Amino acid sequence: MPSLTRLQLALLVPLTLVWGLNWPVMKLGIADFPPLTFRSLSIWLGLPVLGLALVCMKVPFKVARKDWPQLLWLAATNMFVWHACIIVAVKHLSSGRSAILGYSMPIFSALIGALLFKTALGKRGWLGVSAAALGVALLLWHEFSTLAGRPGYVALALVAACTWALGTQLLRRTTLTVPTLTISFWMTALTAVVMTLLAWTFERGQWQAAPGTATWGAILYNAVLIFGFAHAAWFYLARGLPPVASTLSVMLIPVIGVFSGAIWLGETVHWQDCAAVALMVVAIASVLWPARASLRTPQPTTAGRA
Repeated sequence: MPSLTRLQLALLVPLTLVWGLNWPVMKLGIADFPPLTFRSLSIWLGLPVLGLALVCMKVPFKVARKDWPQLLWLAATNMFVWHACIIVAVKHLSSGRSAILGYSMPIFSALIGALLFKTALGKRGWLGVSAAALGVALLLWHEFSTLAGRPGYVALALVAACTWALGTQLLRRTTLTVPTLTISFWMTALTAVVMTLLAWTFERGQWQAAPGTATWGAILYNAVLIFGFAHAAWFYLARGLPPVASTLSVMLIPVIGVFSGAIWLGETVHWQDCAAVALMVVAIASVLWPARASLRTPQPTTAGRA
């Protein structure tokens, strides 16, 4: 495994905890509040936090005019679809199940890399895809087997994960020369506008009641820790490291989401959920864990040498 710098490790550890714990936090925040509006408020309050980080670190805000189309495409694939779809899915699914489905992203990323970017996907890769598919099937099985099941929202979470996977692949290949924090700031700003328009279109009839204490707590958690820190940290890692490094965090986030939701919210953890967690971890590891180097030492040859 490639070694991580102190900065990368310092970002990776809190990122895992912050994103993992956010699943029950989001579920609590939108229990009695419109989900798109919740997301909009979180982003708008988090944007100044991220902007202050740029000012303190003396990172420029400027993006060349020619780079805006690429930046807009990165924002659409990394943030627009993800945030709109996943927050609606969380409203209707358990927080743990949403976490498992959302963090099937690396599997979609491996498939997209193989199909669109000609990245080789070997036997372990196909094993991982199969394990992930089985894990999703277990979740769908439970949804279809109960009257309260919401398979449509499962599909919505998978659409979010697939789109985010495409965005991650594009982010690793971006030709933008501006700092990652600059990219993160403007993608967050664009997402704030898009989410506000969606909230106004679909939820303005639900704006009579002000957020309660729990909702404000969840909004502030998301504003400061998710949009002020986690997204910028993820974009930095995703842009600068091979997939295996970021997998250290991704592998644990749904596990934290499942069991923190069970502890804090009293969500029932079915055997399908536990099996899906195990399958997702196996799948991600099999796709992204580095292959063992050959133990054989190549024999020197004199062929072609003077």
